[in-house]
Amino acid sequence: MIAIGQYNTLKIDRRTSVGAFLTDGKEDVLLPNKYLPEQINIGDEIEVFVYLDQEERPIATTLHPHIYLNEFALLRVNFVNHLGAFLDMGLEKDLFVPFREQARKMDVNKRYLVYMYLDEKTKRLVGSSKLNQFLNKEPLDVKVGDEVDLIVSHITELGINVIINEKFKGLMYVNEVFEDLRTGDRIIGFIKNIRPDGKIDVSRTPIKFEQKVDRLAEVILDELDRNKGFLGLHDKSHPEEIRAILNMSKKSFKVTIGNLFKEKLIRITENGIYKI
Repeated sequence: MIAIGQYNTLKIDRRTSVGAFLTDGKEDVLLPNKYLPEQINIGDEIEVFVYLDQEERPIATTLHPHIYLNEFALLRVNFVNHLGAFLDMGLEKDLFVPFREQARKMDVNKRYLVYMYLDEKTKRLVGSSKLNQFLNKEPLDVKVGDEVDLIVSHITELGINVIINEKFKGLMYVNEVFEDLRTGDRIIGFIKNIRPDGKIDVSRTPIKFEQKVDRLAEVILDELDRNKGFLGLHDKSHPEEIRAILNMSKKSFKVTIGNLFKEKLIRITENGIYKI
């Protein structure tokens, strides 16, 4: 069966004046002439994306859409009418997002993270920015330490909300993120914690490294406390001096004070570091 909203590998069955009809052996779909490769023959196989045209008929294309069935993407609004918003999905036809599927009212030329699904009643491809309904509530196939794919969904004062492997909700705390991230960004992260209620904390740093840095940070903060908030070590300190005082390498020292500085726990000067 030819899948709508996805890529299909189909065989060229016959040519007509308007294009070639492709088949999977059971169903046919038209590939218009403008998308036909120059060197192609009856019986050849071709990979095409199938969607519904303006008259809601299946149509094939060799264009690459910005979004696929049951996936997320950041799309721009082309226009809005009394029915809803129409988003640029990289094809001749826009993706329709009805008002009932808008988390907030969509405006022309703005971009929104949406999910594309096949409406069971109309059999049409529809978009939605109400993303939670498409995410699993229980993290069944991830564990602490796993490397995962993340999509930034929205940013709050608490942290950066992400979609994990296009399946689960996750959160990166704002004081642990030291880069400029925006909605729709796709990044790599790591599962930091899975709470009893199923909520997931994620990090941009591999957990083993992060745990090591946390331990070293405690060493430096403890040493600062013992010395009334000042430690006469800095970037130009001799490695042996750092090792003698803190029992860590100069490289580990620099990485750790860099993280402490970003978290606004210390102030770095030419003479050393001060605890804030």
